[in-house]
Amino acid sequence: MVCDSLVARSHGGVHSVPGFTSTEPSARPNSAGTFMANNDYVLTMARYNMWQNESLVRAADTLTDEARHADRGAFFGSIQRTFSHVLWGDRIWISRFSKTPPPKGGIPESVELYTDWVVFKRDRAAFDREILGWARTLDRGWFDGDLSWYSGAMERHVTKPKSILSMHFFNHQTHHRGQIHAMLTAAGARPDDTDVPFMPDRYANL
Repeated sequence: MVCDSLVARSHGGVHSVPGFTSTEPSARPNSAGTFMANNDYVLTMARYNMWQNESLVRAADTLTDEARHADRGAFFGSIQRTFSHVLWGDRIWISRFSKTPPPKGGIPESVELYTDWVVFKRDRAAFDREILGWARTLDRGWFDGDLSWYSGAMERHVTKPKSILSMHFFNHQTHHRGQIHAMLTAAGARPDDTDVPFMPDRYANL
């Protein structure tokens, strides 16, 4: 089974991943050997995020509301609750990156932010467009700085490089989409493939 993960390789310095035109690596090591994201990486992952969310939503649309809310033993229980948490997480990270209003509540409340499927689908699609718009605004200089915020999960102020945090932002989506994918397939739904190199042109060229 294909996995929801970044499978990018460079050939002679030019990327084969859909959406890349730069000869720069998508994630390049700094002097300390830590891999750092750049604007090509973020833009490609924003496109990939839109593809994968639309795929999972289409698959979940084939289930009943009862099936989406059924507890399936996942970390957040159900398909609906996990979808809700992912959108909450996206919104809170973008609020930190671009100073937009954060969603209400913390992690415990995140699973109840979207209990209505129709409302969730509307807001998920709209926010995926917002993520793509944010990704298009970034230049190389944005990744050089740090971001400081108060972490409710850790109950303290935290400062980390924005490059690392942008990778975490997309990794968090990938982690929980994998849980949703597993629950959907167990329920008989069939999402699309998930490998980055197979991203359809209509998303890769956004």
